[in-house]
Amino acid sequence: MLKTDFLVIGSGIAGLSFAVKTARRYSNSTITILTKANTDETNTKYAQGGIAVVNDTEHDSFAKHIDDTLIAGDGLCNRTIVEAVVHEGPARVNEIIEWGTEFDRDTQGEFMRGKEGGHSEYRILHHKDITGWEIERALLEEVKQYKNIHIHNHWFVLDIITQHHLGYLVTKATPDITCYGVYALNLATNKTEKILSRVTLMASGGAGQVYRTTTNPRIATGDGVAMAYRAKARIENMEFIQFHPTALFEDGISPSFLITEAIRGDGAILRNKDGVAFMASYDSRLDLAPRDIVARAIDSEMKRTGTEHVYLDCRAMDHEKFMQHFPNIYAKCKQIGMDVFDRMIPIAPAAHYCCGGIKTDEFGHSSIINMYACGECSSTGLHGANRLASNSLLEALVFAHRCAEHISERLESGRIPAFNDAVPDWDAKGTDMPGEMILITQSLKELQQVMSDYVGIVRNNTRLERAMKRIDLLHEETEELYKSSILSPQLCELRNLITIGYLIVKGAQFRKESRGLHFNTDYPGKSNLLQPVVL
Repeated sequence: MLKTDFLVIGSGIAGLSFAVKTARRYSNSTITILTKANTDETNTKYAQGGIAVVNDTEHDSFAKHIDDTLIAGDGLCNRTIVEAVVHEGPARVNEIIEWGTEFDRDTQGEFMRGKEGGHSEYRILHHKDITGWEIERALLEEVKQYKNIHIHNHWFVLDIITQHHLGYLVTKATPDITCYGVYALNLATNKTEKILSRVTLMASGGAGQVYRTTTNPRIATGDGVAMAYRAKARIENMEFIQFHPTALFEDGISPSFLITEAIRGDGAILRNKDGVAFMASYDSRLDLAPRDIVARAIDSEMKRTGTEHVYLDCRAMDHEKFMQHFPNIYAKCKQIGMDVFDRMIPIAPAAHYCCGGIKTDEFGHSSIINMYACGECSSTGLHGANRLASNSLLEALVFAHRCAEHISERLESGRIPAFNDAVPDWDAKGTDMPGEMILITQSLKELQQVMSDYVGIVRNNTRLERAMKRIDLLHEETEELYKSSILSPQLCELRNLITIGYLIVKGAQFRKESRGLHFNTDYPGKSNLLQPVVL
């Protein structure tokens, strides 16, 4: 058994920035970070474009950033949250700059700013085309300064501990569901440990691996959202899955290499197989329309022309500027035999970001007492039906701070109790090694195929119904395997992804309209029901 004052699940921008703030404030307390892979293997690490923030009020304004976010969110953003994130963003970005994050600057030392789809101004701070990698690097260096932060790599969190594990009946209607910590599988020992905590922050990242083609790393299996749902937390807006319009098309390769939207901000043009710049047929903002519109336009062109991809034309761009801003994209294309100044880049949409997740209040507190959620696994009200490009890193910083502040207030007022020592150890009796790994790998392939074919960029009622039937069968088979087998990360990830697939389909079935990232051909228009789908 392990006891810790603060437990953080995940080591991306949300979890690390929360840990630093908490370690500074409570130097005599322990902050434990659990991650199922290496510490830096996070969705944060793979963020290319940058972080959207208004820190140049001469050319930009909070009002413009707020409006851009609300327009992208297509009526489902919580305006109060949008205003808070935009206004508080500059202070939070300044903090990570103080902690060593280096954003690109010009020869005068001024920040170089990019522009992406849906933004009315140049406000994206970046570090070449590896902004997430740079932020992760700086945060990990900062974390090393605090001896009360303990990082445990290769621990797979299995379940959130609540009253359910004490023998009580817990349902969605239970008013005081409380988190006491987690059960986690130590991959070094293959033993499941009980970890008790006074406060738990879920910062477990996204769920892109539920689709066959995604820009997310292999760790993005929706573990936090799935665990929270099993613990009876409120989950919302899972039908809104953002497909990044421009992932490098390499047949059979997953994860897909991301081609940042900032390239289009600097002048790249989308063209179909005939070389026609097609975005004028879909939106007056052309190649810089919001991601949901661009992804559907590309999907439409692919279906219309019978091709598996379209093209991104960078041939007319300034060579020196491209090499300075996008060196890794240039190197990747060169590696597969393509000079971006001579040939167009084949691209296709890929699952990229989950706009829904664990429902929180304005302080990141979930519906489960003493469990907070932050980053992509959360649903704070910022993104609504479609996330504005480069708002995700900003949201993670702002809500990590808000979580830390709220927890501090509750601690100092005595509203967070001590550890619950009545929690039992994990019961692993009666389990055996799974007979064949093929049962797990094949079920995963089936799930990804179903989600990609039936619950992708464009949906309809028949596809959703068929997807739900397949997912129900996969759930039944996997639960039988789970109950009879010794646990493995592969089995647990499959189980979590099946739950994620179910939540996406169920949310899509409830939404009888087309809005933002959810487009159902049986309901092509918008309804007047402007509210989240909460499951």
